[in-house]
Amino acid sequence: MASLWTLLFHRPRHLTYARLDCDGKCLAFKHCSQPPAGSGWVQVSEAKLAWLGQPLPSSARVCARASRHWQQRSLPA
Repeated sequence: MASLWTLLFHRPRHLTYARLDCDGKCLAFKHCSQPPAGSGWVQVSEAKLAWLGQPLPSSARVCARASRHWQQRSLPA
């Protein structure tokens, strides 16, 4: 029954992004369903106001998921 509700009321998943300057300091946050356009945006686990104007902690960044195409790659002999 729960899957029926998720099909009927599907909402796009929103992710949190932080904009960094050239020194790695956090300038802004954005919460959206698609990656923001432009450079300097990185995906983070959460938005903390204490990070504004400070270097972004390495633990805050979210790593991109690996694709499954690595299984189809041919390895050199």
